[in-house]
Amino acid sequence: MKIKDLNSKLNEFIKTHQLEKKYEKAKTLFENDFKHPSLNVEILEPKQLKIYSFRIDKKYRAIFIIVDNEVEIITLTNHYQ
Repeated sequence: MKIKDLNSKLNEFIKTHQLEKKYEKAKTLFENDFKHPSLNVEILEPKQLKIYSFRIDKKYRAIFIIVDNEVEIITLTNHYQ
């Protein structure tokens, strides 16, 4: 499943938190096999909203939705806040 390009705000977040390489690695893994164990893809509550997340690293997660068979990342978050 292809991930859409990030908007400028999310690109800035990745640069500010020095996640460029980690994000690219997670993106490649996701696009090749979204069930890869290191991504820890999960559906978030409430499940009926169909909002998902995948791991960028131990601290950061990408929150996404699926639109027309494409993944749109809606935000990047610190998993522990």
